[in-house]
Amino acid sequence: MTRRSPVLAGAVAFALAALLLMAMGGELMTPMLPVAALALAAAGLAAMRLPAWRGWLMGLGAHGAAFALLSALPLLAGHLGAAFWALVIAAWLGAWSFAEALSGARLRSGMGRRALDLAVPLVFGAWILILWEILVRGLGVPAVLLPPPSAIWLRLAGSLPTLAADFRQTFLKAVLVGYAIGCGAGFLAAILVDRVPFLRRGLLPVGNLVSALPIVGVAPIMVMWFGFDWPSKAAVVVIMTFFPMLVNTVAGLAAASAMERDLMRTYAAGYWQALAKLRLPAALPFIFNALKINSTLALIGAIVAEFFGTPIVGMGFRISTEVGRMNIDMVWAEIAVAALAGSAFYALVSALERVLTFWHPSYRT
Repeated sequence: MTRRSPVLAGAVAFALAALLLMAMGGELMTPMLPVAALALAAAGLAAMRLPAWRGWLMGLGAHGAAFALLSALPLLAGHLGAAFWALVIAAWLGAWSFAEALSGARLRSGMGRRALDLAVPLVFGAWILILWEILVRGLGVPAVLLPPPSAIWLRLAGSLPTLAADFRQTFLKAVLVGYAIGCGAGFLAAILVDRVPFLRRGLLPVGNLVSALPIVGVAPIMVMWFGFDWPSKAAVVVIMTFFPMLVNTVAGLAAASAMERDLMRTYAAGYWQALAKLRLPAALPFIFNALKINSTLALIGAIVAEFFGTPIVGMGFRISTEVGRMNIDMVWAEIAVAALAGSAFYALVSALERVLTFWHPSYRT
């Protein structure tokens, strides 16, 4: 006999409680809400009897309830009672049970496993947005404090030219150029440190000092040196990305075992031959670790640097000016673009890592 999920039981209990409260009356309701509560309760009870169908049943029940709740918000604004919030909790627990079933599924095909790996975070992210929308609009949170996702989406869709110009200024110019220079310089410095041993004692402490410099202190200096346009922001990104690449590459170059290095010496391999054929391949996981860390650091550094002087374009400039105008939906639209760009950049680096380090134990299935 399979063990019942407490999350599934909770979803059924709250759906039945919502139905009971609706039946008692005294609250404004839309026709869809009792149907959604009944469907969610029935899906949960069926899932208890048919565990193999739990994912499909709870997915349909939870998302149907979410649709009913979102549809009811404009009609019931200011009149949301206990039945509504009980159904919100039931839908959330139903979605939790759905995600739990997805994460526990075992598929044989590689494509199916990859689709499942993508589906779980998508469901989780979608329900964060659903709950955000329901809570903000249902509780009447002022838009100046936290706008609902629907308002952010409308602002994003209506400001595409402005957001595209900001993305081009910050990401395509400052982030990518600074990232390439900072990571490239860190990698070359690591090779130099490895080749000239005394630099390990001299250069690494200096690099550690540079990495500890606060962005808010460095950014104004870079603006004075390189001007108000994107090169000063790229310079900040270079400073932020140099040290992680340096430290990780130095550690990676030392990852090859003594036996492997002795084997290369028995083949009469010189320094550069051993570096190219043994030590750099062994260091790739460390190098990609630095590249992934820097993919997020670079965007953060460029946006923060734009707070200290920039032309009238850029993500950091837009965030700072729109906050002053109380256009918080535009601020969140910029945050959404930055989050998507950073996530896509990280995913691209991770995909390249998987291609080049397919031999690493972490990628073996």
